[in-house]
Amino acid sequence: MLLALDDMHTDLIYNVGWNRNGSLLVTTCKDKKVRVIDPRKQQIIAERFAPHEGLRPVRAIFTREGHIFTTGFTRMSQRELGLWDPNNFEEPIALQEMDTSNGVLLPFYDADSSIVYLCGKGDSSIRYFEITDEAPYVHYLNTYSSKEPQRGMGFMPKRGLDVSKCEIARFFKLHERKCEPIVMTVPRKSDLFQDDLYPDTPGPEPALEADEWLSGKDAEPILISLRDGYVPIKNRELKVVKKNILDSKPPPGPRRSHSTCDSDFSQPALEEVLEEIRALKETVQAQEKRICDLENKLCQFTNGTD
Repeated sequence: MLLALDDMHTDLIYNVGWNRNGSLLVTTCKDKKVRVIDPRKQQIIAERFAPHEGLRPVRAIFTREGHIFTTGFTRMSQRELGLWDPNNFEEPIALQEMDTSNGVLLPFYDADSSIVYLCGKGDSSIRYFEITDEAPYVHYLNTYSSKEPQRGMGFMPKRGLDVSKCEIARFFKLHERKCEPIVMTVPRKSDLFQDDLYPDTPGPEPALEADEWLSGKDAEPILISLRDGYVPIKNRELKVVKKNILDSKPPPGPRRSHSTCDSDFSQPALEEVLEEIRALKETVQAQEKRICDLENKLCQFTNGTD
């Protein structure tokens, strides 16, 4: 199915986001409007002009509760975030100013934990907030900082995380010539599966067929448990890398007698080695004789003093 949104927008579309059950779309446009669209009826359900007063691009996503989270700019070019109720677009639930920068804030939302991560183009940090039902509704949590600015950012789906390491988010930071994974974890002392960090999450199985969705049916995502992806530390496979001595065995060929010498080991060389061995033996014997003489003198000296 091809969904055309051109007739509902008068200018360039900045971004598009689905709600949790796939029944609505939220879009932002260069005409400064945020629109909530029913894609099956091809109708605009709600819209808001200039949720942020600045001229820079706006981004918008749906939250798990059906609210709309937006990022944009104020008139003074300060970056700003907002939380809106699409049933009452006149007043925001929350509106917070952040900092002054030209980078557009890209929101990445984790519906399981209600945490939204904000990554600005050209920034070297990731800020994250928790969205709750209590004022001020959007709560600042922390900031991840690095040295190099990001040109773009990708976000791993929840079922791709390593739950045995208490990993709650993984980003892929785009540099000029490389892509760097950024892993966020919650330190825990227990080796058990952390149910509070990993509630059931949407799986790959679709809740509806395409014909059912087109007919107007709605269904919540089919949830799966991430417990199956958990590997306790004691049960993890222990891999030992040990060099196999057979790998260094000589190539197959006719065996030679150990008593025979290599052709390149000449008789003069052998005699030279034997001569060195004889000289070493003589040196050892001389040193032994000298040691014995010294021991005898020491005994005589000791007896004389006694």
